[in-house]
Amino acid sequence: MKRLLSIILCILMPCSVLAGENSYKVKYDGGSIANIKAGSEMKLVIEGDKIKFFDGAKELATVPASAVTEISYGQDVHRRVGSAVAVATVTLGVGALMALTKSKKHFIGLTWASGDQKGGFAMQCDKNEYRGILAALEGLTGKKAVNSDAMTVKN
Repeated sequence: MKRLLSIILCILMPCSVLAGENSYKVKYDGGSIANIKAGSEMKLVIEGDKIKFFDGAKELATVPASAVTEISYGQDVHRRVGSAVAVATVTLGVGALMALTKSKKHFIGLTWASGDQKGGFAMQCDKNEYRGILAALEGLTGKKAVNSDAMTVKN
């Protein structure tokens, strides 16, 4: 009877909801994961004591939480000048207002080291899931995320 109930529930709602899977859609921005290009959509899954990355059903990488050495985050803010120019050709007033608006992209970076294997990458996250992903990664790894926007680079 329990098995029949679980099958019915899996049909009615995704099994990942029942399993409590913490998965997020992100965009790969670059790093050491092989066979994936920057800008590609991927799924980040936080499961048990591991962080997994998938391209569809294909698992790209698994990182043990204990191997994470750093979590960083930051924002890329830029003005929507290109969009404003396109709109300004149709209507000048709206194009001028659009040039004053900003667009933010939220990024999270991970670095890890497990024995001789070292790696890292950056991912772009949805603005509504950004803080949740950071909290999940911090809770899993015990590492505090570093704001990369606040860091200064000395040459």
